[in-house]
Amino acid sequence: MQAETTYFEKPGKGNTDEALRLAIGAAQERGLSRIVVASTTGDTARKAAEMVSGTDITLVVVPHQFGWKDEPEFDLDLVPELEERGHIFHAATMLFHTGDFYGTEAGRAMANILRVFGQGTKVCVEIALMAADAGHVTPDEECVLVAGTGRGADTAMVATAAPTMKLGDFMIHEILCRPAQR
Repeated sequence: MQAETTYFEKPGKGNTDEALRLAIGAAQERGLSRIVVASTTGDTARKAAEMVSGTDITLVVVPHQFGWKDEPEFDLDLVPELEERGHIFHAATMLFHTGDFYGTEAGRAMANILRVFGQGTKVCVEIALMAADAGHVTPDEECVLVAGTGRGADTAMVATAAPTMKLGDFMIHEILCRPAQR
């Protein structure tokens, strides 16, 4: 098997359109029905919802957890619109920021290890676990994950989801795109 990975010269929201295009294309080529997408303010979720319109793809939109900032960062007026389109909004505890992951500092350690591959990679893994913990993706479901560095999207991958209790079952199959780190 040969697969192509796109490397962006710079991280950040300038890559959002291309990252989403690659993610949606991969989902369609593989017959995958779910894309789990990180969206802090709702801009990436809004764009992704527009781009999957007319397909059989369901988005699972994962923002920062409530309480992360004093006010919710995500545009909550967007939630009913997403749900009317059949997408899922899931706000939950960001697993790698709790400081108490099964009574250890493992969450922070895991975050630091994953950041070696980029912030977007760390977020992709985190949102996949969060979505699986809530049952929005099944523990053995292959799906596409989209996240970014700061705002927007710059990282996408195909992975098999798993809940945090079965972290060893989580598997990244392909990196579709990510920022080149120099």
